[in-house]
Amino acid sequence: MKTNPLTPPALDRIRVLDLSSVVFGPYASQILADYGADVIKIESPDGDSTRNTGPAFEPGMAAIFLGVNRNKRSLVLDLKQAAAREALLTLVDQADVFMHSIRPQKMEALGLDPASLRARNPRLIYAGLHGFGNGGAYQGQPAYDDTIQGLSGIADVVARQTDTPRYLPTIAADKTCGLVAAHAILAALFQRERTGQGQFVEVPMFEAMTSYMLVEHFYGRHLSGANQPAGYTRLLTPWRKPYQTTDGYICIMPYTDRHWKRFFEATGNAATAVDPRFTDIAARTQHIAELYELLGGIVLQRSTQDWLDFCAQLEIPATRMNSLDDLEHDPHLQSVDFFVDVPDTEKNTYRFTRSPVRMEQGNIEPAMPPRLGQHTHEILSQAGLSSAQIDAMLASKAAIGPAPSSTTQNLQDDSI
Repeated sequence: MKTNPLTPPALDRIRVLDLSSVVFGPYASQILADYGADVIKIESPDGDSTRNTGPAFEPGMAAIFLGVNRNKRSLVLDLKQAAAREALLTLVDQADVFMHSIRPQKMEALGLDPASLRARNPRLIYAGLHGFGNGGAYQGQPAYDDTIQGLSGIADVVARQTDTPRYLPTIAADKTCGLVAAHAILAALFQRERTGQGQFVEVPMFEAMTSYMLVEHFYGRHLSGANQPAGYTRLLTPWRKPYQTTDGYICIMPYTDRHWKRFFEATGNAATAVDPRFTDIAARTQHIAELYELLGGIVLQRSTQDWLDFCAQLEIPATRMNSLDDLEHDPHLQSVDFFVDVPDTEKNTYRFTRSPVRMEQGNIEPAMPPRLGQHTHEILSQAGLSSAQIDAMLASKAAIGPAPSSTTQNLQDDSI
């Protein structure tokens, strides 16, 4: 796909003040940054905790932080100090989006609640990335990925498939809710273009993740009063998994009536192709465990490549199973330049995934995530603070600039 690098990106001149940390909020704001927004990451003097989560070339630039903070600038403010709060309010007056993942009662105590900030800047999109929606029974309670996975039914559906309640081995709630937050902010910005008015946007993790889970798993509960169970049976059978071949595993997905008929006939199982349990999707859904068990037994008879060739010929969806370490070498991801190497000023090279979205006009390439306080002086100066004011804030530690440059190598894994 050809792109025009000279065209301003989609969110050019949109300024986002992001007070969030860890993954939920930073993932959302990274999406906005990938579309060209000027995302100012506002951190406490201690910095985002993910700066120290995982392997690192240098302190404060660890792996998890790198994954969700590209294309941003860093400003460090100690909001316990009045000068820092005043500087933040000056930035609010010039911002398009203000977002945070701090409990609402704490923001209100700091005078940073939606009503106060939108009174200053009526065009402001104020996004509260909360654990639970305001007015609900859990309002104001803390929330983390693990707790939201448990509350929203993820651990239950895993238990139904494996007999053991577990969380998904990915930060599913934080990342899913980050996607919801990004599109909610974009929708609010679009609406502002029509009305001229900003608004408060609430993105509660529990409600967002429950909505995500119940797309398919609400299932029979859609039929109010019919006493039908929740849980999409095709996804809950333990036989839904990559199938073992003679030399590895394959991810094979016959789905339509035609797929299954072709598969059974071409593998010498013509009688199964006309078995009334498997001839249409309604019947297959009722007998999905038996169907997938049969599939697993058949797949075990050939090599992975044989099955890939077989499925390509019959137009049945199938792929090999990539490991995490395989992804950098996947021929498709390589051919679309999905991984990008970025050198930094400390003579280290970092590898990033680019945004999966490619836009014909104004595409953005990954840039280094900021060091803690890297842009403090620059941002405050652009906001209109004088050099004397900035120097006074730095002296009192109401604001903090970058640490002295260091080339110290720190490759140990500090993950928690």
